[in-house]
This record gives sequence, structure tokens and C-alpha cells, in this order.
Amino acid sequence: MIVVAIQHPVADYEAWKSVYDERNPGTFGAKFARVNRLVSDPNTVAVVAGFESVDAANEMLESPDLKASMDRAGVTSAPRIEVYEEAEAVQY
Repeated sequence: MIVVAIQHPVADYEAWKSVYDERNPGTFGAKFARVNRLVSDPNTVAVVAGFESVDAANEMLESPDLKASMDRAGVTSAPRIEVYEEAEAVQY
């Protein structure tokens, strides 16, 4: 599993979430996605999503639609994007 983590500040979480609900990682083929908010700043969002391959993850990351959706959602600065290969998954 390839895991993509995207963190960015937003102008307003509720406004961001309404756009996210329309165009989320699942619409790009993700197998799962989790939305997280920074405890000390709830307008800083981190989305973690899982893809079957690096190519599948890159399709989303390179999509002009992703940038357009982020702009429309009120992302206020460049996102921090990291791509990981899952080494272990444990649920307690």
C-alpha cells in the first residue's frame, strides 16, 4: 500500500470540508482516506490516503483538478505532500 499524506492550512475548515466531500481521494481511486485536524489549529488539515501503487497516487497528485479543488476549498498556502510505502498496519 502506498500512503499519501497532505497537510495544509485552510481559511475555514467547514468550507474546505464541503469541497473535500465533493472531490476527495476516493474520487481519484484511493482505497481509504482519513481527515485530521491539528489540535492547536483546527484550520490546519492533514489528509492521509492509501493507494494500490505509486502510479495511482501520482495520478491524483499530478492532477490539475486536485490543485483547482484545493484553491476552491480555501487552502491558504502550498501543501506539504509526502508519499510513503506502508511497512506495517496494525489496528488496536
